[in-house]
Amino acid sequence: MDAIFNTLGSIHWEVIFQLLFVALIMLAGPAVIFVLAFRNGDL
Repeated sequence: MDAIFNTLGSIHWEVIFQLLFVALIMLAGPAVIFVLAFRNGDL
């Protein structure tokens, strides 16, 4: 059980969250364009 907590403690959570937010920001641009196209350019 101690090995599990030791592994979780050694993970760089900050890097993981930074990569996650960068991915979400990169996906937000095409998502907005897709919504605009789906609504025929009407926000």
